[in-house]
Amino acid sequence: MKNLCIIYNFAAQYREGIFRLLDKEYDCYWFFGDNKTDIKGLDLNILKNVSLLKNRVFLLRPFYFQSGSLKLLQRKDFSTFLILGDVFCISTWIIAILAKLFYRDKHIYFWSHGWYGKENRIRSFFKKIFFSLADATFLYGNYAKKLMQEEGFTADKLFVIHNSLLYQKQLELRNSLFPSNLYKEHFGNSARNLIFIGRLTPVKKIDLLIEALLILKQSGLQYNLTLVGGGIQEASLKELVEQKYLNDNVWFYGACYDEIKNAELIYNADLCVSPGNVGLTAIHSMMFGTPVITHSCFKFQMPEFEAIHEGLTGSFFDYDSASSIADCIVRWDKKYIDKREEVRLACFNEIDKFWTPQFQLEIIKTNLKFK
Repeated sequence: MKNLCIIYNFAAQYREGIFRLLDKEYDCYWFFGDNKTDIKGLDLNILKNVSLLKNRVFLLRPFYFQSGSLKLLQRKDFSTFLILGDVFCISTWIIAILAKLFYRDKHIYFWSHGWYGKENRIRSFFKKIFFSLADATFLYGNYAKKLMQEEGFTADKLFVIHNSLLYQKQLELRNSLFPSNLYKEHFGNSARNLIFIGRLTPVKKIDLLIEALLILKQSGLQYNLTLVGGGIQEASLKELVEQKYLNDNVWFYGACYDEIKNAELIYNADLCVSPGNVGLTAIHSMMFGTPVITHSCFKFQMPEFEAIHEGLTGSFFDYDSASSIADCIVRWDKKYIDKREEVRLACFNEIDKFWTPQFQLEIIKTNLKFK
């Protein structure tokens, strides 16, 4: 097996699937930063050869330096590096520059979001330099690849890897799911059920979804909304729901790391709504067959919006517009209320083809070079 040095800012639990496959495919040496975050961390005991690096603020946030990472270039047993391509990580800049100048026998690959489309001239300038230092970059989406090609990067150095969750475990759960009266029993009605699963933070703009729910109610349309997740906005959102007299139609389920319960909640919902950037919420929702609607301003999106195909696995509404969210929900129901199983299968198919650890591993195996 070939040695692969992987340097990452933090070991998130949701990356377990791809990390396990990489660990099995290669002799991986993992170097994780010690980020303090509200994202659940991975049990590092499941991986071989794990070391921790100290993430230190460099001058001022968000710039940081991973202490101990530079000396890895000197190791003769490491010829290929797969590094989180974070432009704010100063040590990654130095590793890539040193490799270009003094360690030409090393391969440096970035794993990154790449371009968002909202970069100003200064940020674009530095990002062009940064990504040109890598031998190639693994990207989360085709949108970023297109933008980077427009910036002058060649397609043969940009590989779309997408993203994934705990696919195998979730697949086992998916195969055991069946419709239940979960929502009818909780809400005491037969209204359509909306869901959001993820952290309740400002960037997710859940307040817009609550405003949309009120618009629907004022139009004589009753919907239930279940919010699965916790976060810094939970208290203020509960207050907003109370102010709008929507308590009977909003269920603050709270943070849930029990995937059996998450699977049941998602599977039995009719539509997942993500007013802000959708991120892995889209993959989680579609994995269990529930379509997703989110906003159409892609420069403010996360790469997972690409899993949404209009009329097949979801739809798009206008950015920052509660009325557009409400309209989109109604349009979706009018067109697809009788096609729930057809939509469910389309969601399954999208995830199974493009958003799995196996898909990611194949892209890496095909394009990673060793010396």
